[in-house]
Amino acid sequence: MKKIAVLSGKGGAGKTYVAVNLAAVAGKCTYIDCDVEEPNGRLFWKPEDVQCTTVGTLLPVFDAAKCTGCRECVSACRFHALMYVKEKPMVFSEVCHSCGLCQMVCPEHAITESVKPIGILEMGHHEAVTVVTGILNPGEASGIPVIRQVLKHAGDVTVLDCPPGSACSVMESIMDADYCVLVAEPTAFGFHNFRMVYELASLLKKKCGVVVNKQTEGYAPLEQFCSENRLPVLARIPYDPMLAERLAGNEITAECIPEQRRIFSDILEQIGGAL
Repeated sequence: MKKIAVLSGKGGAGKTYVAVNLAAVAGKCTYIDCDVEEPNGRLFWKPEDVQCTTVGTLLPVFDAAKCTGCRECVSACRFHALMYVKEKPMVFSEVCHSCGLCQMVCPEHAITESVKPIGILEMGHHEAVTVVTGILNPGEASGIPVIRQVLKHAGDVTVLDCPPGSACSVMESIMDADYCVLVAEPTAFGFHNFRMVYELASLLKKKCGVVVNKQTEGYAPLEQFCSENRLPVLARIPYDPMLAERLAGNEITAECIPEQRRIFSDILEQIGGAL
C-alpha cells in the first residue's frame, strides 16, 4: 500500500488542486479528503453512486440509581472530561476521548456508553478513482474521529488531501503516509507556514517533496531552505489566470489540459522513484 499525503501550511496554497490532480493521473486509486471541516475535493470529482455513513463517538452515560458518588471515574480521567457537580457526574463531551476508562474503573458498574453522531463519511467514485470524504458536523470540537474513519478506506494507492496547517488533525492524517507532498506559496507568509508543516513531517520522519504553486518569480528564501534541507522541488507551477478560472469552475485540469497532465504525471513519477 502506498499513501501520498498532500499538505500545506495555510489554506489557499493549492493543496486540494494538487491532491485531486495527482489522484487523477494515478488512475485506479483512492482519494481521501481528510480536511473534514472544509472538504472541497468532492466539488471537483462530482462522485457518482455516493453512499453516506454516520460517524459517531462514544460518550459515557451514568445510571443515577447505581452511582454512589465515589468519584473514581473523575480521578481516573486523564483528559479532565468528568466532574461531579451537585451530587451528579457531568461529562464535557468536547474533551472526552472515548477511551472507556471511566467505565472500567466504576466499582458499581454505573457507566455505559452511547453513540454521539459527529459527522458523515461519503463514498463514491469518479471513473477509476474511489472518492472518500469526511464531513464534520458544525460545532464539533475535534474532527479526529472522522479522520480515523475515512483513513480505514485507503486502497493500494491512496492520495490524502490533508487539513491545512500543522495541528493534531494533520498529524493524524499523515501518521501512516509513505510520502508527503508539501505545497508552498512563494511568499513570506506562505514560506513561514510551510516551514511549520515541514517541521511536523520531519518529526514523523516522512519522506517529503515540494510543489511550489502560483509562482510568478523565484522566492529566494524558499529555494534556499529547500536546498539546505535537501528537499526536492517536484514542480514549480506558474500563476496562470486561465488556470485559476478553470479551477474556480471545479475542473480537474489534468483531465482537460495536456500540460497539466504532464506536470502531475511527472510529480507522480518522482514520488514513485523516491518510494
